[in-house]
Amino acid sequence: MSVARAERLVNLVLCLLSTRQYLSAERIRGIVPGYADAPSDEAFFRTFERDKTELRELGIPLEVGRNSMFDTVDGYRIARRDYELGEIDLEPDEAAAVALAVRLWDSPELTGAAHGALLKLRAAGVDVHQSPHAIVEPKVRTTEPAFAPLLAAVEASQAVTFDYRRPSGPEAQTRTLEPWGVVSWRGRWYVVGQDRDRGAPRCFRLSRIVGDVGKVGKPGQVRRPDGVNLMAFVASFDSEQRPGQPVRLWVADGRAAGVRRRATVVGAQEIDGAKGDVVELDLAYPDSAAKWLAGYGPDVVVLAPDVLRKAVRERLLAVAEEAR
Repeated sequence: MSVARAERLVNLVLCLLSTRQYLSAERIRGIVPGYADAPSDEAFFRTFERDKTELRELGIPLEVGRNSMFDTVDGYRIARRDYELGEIDLEPDEAAAVALAVRLWDSPELTGAAHGALLKLRAAGVDVHQSPHAIVEPKVRTTEPAFAPLLAAVEASQAVTFDYRRPSGPEAQTRTLEPWGVVSWRGRWYVVGQDRDRGAPRCFRLSRIVGDVGKVGKPGQVRRPDGVNLMAFVASFDSEQRPGQPVRLWVADGRAAGVRRRATVVGAQEIDGAKGDVVELDLAYPDSAAKWLAGYGPDVVVLAPDVLRKAVRERLLAVAEEAR
């Protein structure tokens, strides 16, 4: 956020807090510094709409109403009773847990929210200390592109649709899901919900979702059943997976030592004139190894299975596209 926009939002909050009456947009335009610079009425209203949305996303209770029956346009104000934070009293161990949770997240979607909560606690007088010296520095990483839209769909109680690649084949299938929650299990992220295509609860791993996540229907139409344990559901799903699947790779001579340490050489082969070994290894979740194998670039080529070969190829194409 730019400094000018931040100052304008602060001035807007102070203005709406200091009045008991509803102020119209035109009145606010003349009072709050930053709005008078708008080159046109349309530009002002666009900026004002963005600022209102920003305040609501920050949790500031913006009221809309009219002072009397003779007013022809809506006005705005912030009720101090709703804006002020109630008394918060945390024990030392609870405050330490909050600080640890803030340090734990390493996700663009949740890092901002975590630090925002920390600032609110400090503003309320709660001593939450973030020690820079931590013996263990865990991180919860959410690099899956589907994480943010699925989490938003869960919060909005809205169904979604996406293409999903099953471990048994390289081709993706379109699925429609009523999401109940997004959980992490053994380092992998899953979304759990009611699969409309199957008519039963299902669990989908985020790393197997291909492309964008689309919205279906209106918000508020999905209801999570009472008593459902998402973590237990994912654990039971995970335990049903095959313990290991054979993977066949080509590895260039003298390269990819990390792969060679885990694999067994079963033959030799040339690819595009480059000499190398054909190796085999067992992976419990071969599709999730795509990022690891793609990191070796042309030194490693996936021969089988098809689902892993296609996943690695897509990652390499995405990197090439970003480099352009």
